[in-house]
Amino acid sequence: MEDAQMPNGQLLIDLITVKMPFGKYKGTLLRSLPVSYLEWFSAKGFPKGKLGTQLQTLYEIKLNGLEGLLDQLKAG
Repeated sequence: MEDAQMPNGQLLIDLITVKMPFGKYKGTLLRSLPVSYLEWFSAKGFPKGKLGTQLQTLYEIKLNGLEGLLDQLKAG
């Protein structure tokens, strides 16, 4: 991540509630985006702003096999 900040709780909640606003996966919950799409953003550059932070955080979560954290939020 560009910032050295730790993700806050709202950021993680957004990953399971916010939908992708544009592109091939428009309307898909961020949490449901395929890793290949996140890898593409990683190579090309994440969008600026909040969406970029969300996508970059999701990429790191999926890359490190931590999707169970999101499952726990969804269940809670």
